[in-house]
Amino acid sequence: MADGMTNAMFPARLAQLRHLTAFLERFCGAHGIERPHCLRLNLVLEELFVNSIQHGYRGDCDAPVWIGLDARPEAVQITYEDTAPPFNPFARLPDRDTQPKVGGLGVLLTRELAEGREYAYLFGRNRVRLSLAR
Repeated sequence: MADGMTNAMFPARLAQLRHLTAFLERFCGAHGIERPHCLRLNLVLEELFVNSIQHGYRGDCDAPVWIGLDARPEAVQITYEDTAPPFNPFARLPDRDTQPKVGGLGVLLTRELAEGREYAYLFGRNRVRLSLAR
């Protein structure tokens, strides 16, 4: 691959998790991303994907989820988009010293693993951008 950008679209179905993982593993292999970093990326993407299905779409459906991965020298940039109702997962992050409620663990995990994060609702899509160190 000449550049570090790779994109894919997946239907919002839990059965697609294995395809998402295969997409990520191909990306990591093509860009020399070491296994521990690839596993961390997988954990974050899996959390976002499952949350979209369970909380955003309220179950399996054929609505699209777009994932963009960009390998940079210092980090991997993730762009994650869905068409579920607007939801900013970072609006009310639990305090680091408090125990998160059930269901808040994924957002806390994402905060701990990502070097940078941002959210926007644009053109009918939730867009989460994360940067994870390589």
